[in-house]
Amino acid sequence: MTDLEIMKRDVIAFYEMMFNESRPREAIERYAGEEYIQHNPHVANGRQGFIEYFERMAAEYPDKRVEVKRAFAEGRHVILHCHQIWPDGLEYAGIDIFRLDDAGKIVEHWDVLQELPKTSAHDNGMF
Repeated sequence: MTDLEIMKRDVIAFYEMMFNESRPREAIERYAGEEYIQHNPHVANGRQGFIEYFERMAAEYPDKRVEVKRAFAEGRHVILHCHQIWPDGLEYAGIDIFRLDDAGKIVEHWDVLQELPKTSAHDNGMF
């Protein structure tokens, strides 16, 4: 397995553990570096900010799910194209970008989300 394949595997495992399995503390402890820089404006910077936000999401939305549709890796970055499914019919297409350090630990995160539209000008879908 190449380094890029290992990075993709670990980032997907991190994302599924914190989101689908509702275990953000374990995900951070296992897959993140000591420094964790957050660019999502709704989540506080650092490891503890991540844990607090996703523990709250797990408590408020225990049935939330994410499906990783694609993963790309280059250099020290992994990009995930994801389908987020939330209670009450909310669904999002998301792109998450992770930067890993030389030890393969996640140290930085960016994301963009788009709510799935009810109608579309084409039949291609979001994924």
